[in-house]
Amino acid sequence: MNQPTDQRVAIVTGASSGIGLETAKALAGMGWHVIGQGRDPERSAKAEAEIRDACADGGKLDFLRANLSLMAETKATADRIKVLTDRVDVLINNAGGVRDRRYVTTEGTEETFSANHLAPFLLTRELMPLLEATAAGRAPGSVRVLAVSSLAYLQPQGMNWDDLQNLHGEFQAAGAYCQAKLANQLFNVELNRRVSGKGIVSQALVPGPVSTNFANHGDETMQSYMKVAQALSPAEVARTLVWMATAPETGVDGGRMFYEMAEVPVQPHGKDAAAAERLWLATETLLAELGY
Repeated sequence: MNQPTDQRVAIVTGASSGIGLETAKALAGMGWHVIGQGRDPERSAKAEAEIRDACADGGKLDFLRANLSLMAETKATADRIKVLTDRVDVLINNAGGVRDRRYVTTEGTEETFSANHLAPFLLTRELMPLLEATAAGRAPGSVRVLAVSSLAYLQPQGMNWDDLQNLHGEFQAAGAYCQAKLANQLFNVELNRRVSGKGIVSQALVPGPVSTNFANHGDETMQSYMKVAQALSPAEVARTLVWMATAPETGVDGGRMFYEMAEVPVQPHGKDAAAAERLWLATETLLAELGY
């Protein structure tokens, strides 16, 4: 592994473009060891070069390519990370996306749900031993798991427990995305409950509309909205994400959401403890059925 014992390590999924790329560049420029992940080979190669150019003060980069809508590739990514490092200071679950219709993966999962929820859940679970080991040697709250969520979580008033993945019936692309974002926030709440006693904090970012390729695979409604939305740049959003990864004030009282360097209130259904635990258990069952 050959890394300095005091060099902090950040995992950034979805680092091939947008928020993830800018966050990875910023942390590498602060001297961190960044392990990035991307899906598209061409974008990943370009991003890798940009992040390497941004490295400063001993900053280091490893870049992995994987399709995180597939649990096999998510598990393989976690296994590769364990070879590259024996510590994780910050895990940033940024990869995700929106689709224009129902896509069922080769593993039988609905892609919006698997990429936005199942993958962060599985990756976090697989890397938990490294997170816990790192937290044992650092001040409480120094080790963090950050979710890139969205105010889209506001749209559903609760999870569709009868069909979490929207595999049946009429498929509404926006509704599936909103449910996945609610899952992100409920995961944030339940994860924090489970790990706060171990010195780890979980928080969530609300990026707002961002000038990225995010909506390229969305339906017409999503694309039309993004064309007129007043959007922040990826670098502006990354500034908040880096602050969440490093600031003392974001290392306490987990389960919160932040937008533009400030906390935003979470509506009751986004911090429902019973729903958060139910989703956790349902996700464990689903992953077990897939063999993970």
